[in-house]
Amino acid sequence: MMITQTDLLSTSLCAAVAEEIRGVRAIIEQLAETLVCDERFATDYLDQLQSFDLVIQQADESADLLDRVAQGQTIHEAIDRVRLTVIQERLRAAIG
Repeated sequence: MMITQTDLLSTSLCAAVAEEIRGVRAIIEQLAETLVCDERFATDYLDQLQSFDLVIQQADESADLLDRVAQGQTIHEAIDRVRLTVIQERLRAAIG
């Protein structure tokens, strides 16, 4: 199997986007930690703060999926390893 320039660029791009997502995840996690430190705020907005956890999990899964693709797994294999069912279902629907 011959690797084309496009394949190499796609691999590099997937890895780079995965790192960008991890950077966003870190910022969101820091923001959540800052907000939780304010006990009154955390008590008043507990339900909304739980959304941060979901966003962080989604970012992790998305970055991990891109890493798997960059490492040569097929799209289907990479999606099969996504741990959050709702994301896995959306990704499968996206590729038909």
